[in-house]
Amino acid sequence: MAELVKVEIEAGVHRITLNRPEVMNALNRDMRVELLAALRAGHAARVIVLSGAGRGFCSGQDLIDAEGLDASGFEAILNEEYVPMIRAITEAPVPVIAAVNGAAVGAGANLALACDLVIACESAVFVQAFTRIGLIPDAGGTSFLPRRVGLQRAMGAALLAEPVSARQAEAWGMIWEAVPDDRFAEVVAARAAKLAAGPTGAYAALKQAMRGAFDQSLEAQLAVEARLQGTCGASADFREGVAAFLGKRPPVFSGR
Repeated sequence: MAELVKVEIEAGVHRITLNRPEVMNALNRDMRVELLAALRAGHAARVIVLSGAGRGFCSGQDLIDAEGLDASGFEAILNEEYVPMIRAITEAPVPVIAAVNGAAVGAGANLALACDLVIACESAVFVQAFTRIGLIPDAGGTSFLPRRVGLQRAMGAALLAEPVSARQAEAWGMIWEAVPDDRFAEVVAARAAKLAAGPTGAYAALKQAMRGAFDQSLEAQLAVEARLQGTCGASADFREGVAAFLGKRPPVFSGR
């Protein structure tokens, strides 16, 4: 039986590949269980890369898997399975890259938007397809999307359920970058390698500060910055960074 989620680990990079290409990596229950375990295991790496097998990133919820659910069933799937997956991404102490190699639809689009850095090939599209079947965006979409692109664009994307191209997503600030298909794998590998070699303690603090900023006043956020910077300033990585700068050499960060 094929693995629904493939994991490869090399040089601090924890690569997770959704592996149901015959249904564009639609998320059924077994895949969600495997994906959550893979994401949590990635917390021990230096960077996580999430991608899809075949021509799509993820087509979202497997509708066959959800057939016949009542209101409480839908709520249970989201609360018990999707919420832990999203938190495993947002609360990961390492950077998480979404390598969007094709269509990212519904919950698949929002799984990508949960990640810290979204890199898409030019042929990829993002579709908030929920209203096509009488639903609202979930898997964090109502939070991630308006914060990235503003309310009007988020409303348009969700109400009209029209594809947003990778280039348009880049222009809107929905994603970090769209790259030519023939350079996609190379760019993702280079970004992952750079982050894996970086100061992982600082990355963890940066994620904590950035992701909490929308819910804080400026005064509270300044206090968070001061506290986290104190921790970073006492780290071995900071000392190494300064020594490397003064010695005019590349730093070798240990993550401590």
